[in-house]
Amino acid sequence: IIRIATSDNFWAMGDTGPCGPCSEIFIDRGEHIWGGPPGSPEEDGDRFLEFWNLVFMQYEQVTKEERVDLPRPSIDTGMGLERMASILQGVDSVFETDLFRHLIDAASSALGRAPDAETVASYRVIADHLRSSSFLVADGVLPSNEGRGYVLRRIMRRAMRHAQLLGARDPLMWKLVPALVREMGQAYPELVRGETMITETLKLEETRFRKTLVRGLGLLSEATEKLGAGDMLDGETAFKLYDTYG
Repeated sequence: IIRIATSDNFWAMGDTGPCGPCSEIFIDRGEHIWGGPPGSPEEDGDRFLEFWNLVFMQYEQVTKEERVDLPRPSIDTGMGLERMASILQGVDSVFETDLFRHLIDAASSALGRAPDAETVASYRVIADHLRSSSFLVADGVLPSNEGRGYVLRRIMRRAMRHAQLLGARDPLMWKLVPALVREMGQAYPELVRGETMITETLKLEETRFRKTLVRGLGLLSEATEKLGAGDMLDGETAFKLYDTYG
């Protein structure tokens, strides 16, 4: 049991509202991983993994200066499901758990190359963003240029860019949907019901993005050719590349 400063272990909703001290539960994953316990100079390492948090809701912050007891104190507890899965499965990362491993294997099979130290991050982005994109589409969100549809488009395009970095010559994401449905369809039947829509949306968006990316890279090449030594890309062009071409 380690005492941690209040600044790190006291939870509040904001300037006012219910609040209270925390008790965080960590697991020591072994000396083979760098890092130290909470409160130590090495606490930013990955050796000690927080997987559970308990907030003892016993106060109400009325003003910045006034804090009173809650009439009904309670305990607000939250556990990291995927972190717990990584602990139970004896792996060092959530991306090594069975769900993500199967999605990464599907991407690896489709690309014809295994992840290595240089490419593993791209495979992880693809697996994570495939899942989030698929659930958003299953919930009725479609790619667009505004609101939540724009958030979805940004998520999709980031994964698609990583697919291209891995050498994908054709749209990849839609080919991975069956693997996701196999893994999560039983627990989330909306994925089964929406599989066709998810597949078609991903395929169409990636086809469009590839065309957009070619135009964007052309604009970038044209702009950088005009730069002299030590020059910087102007803000207008940089914003256009980001906002219009992804």
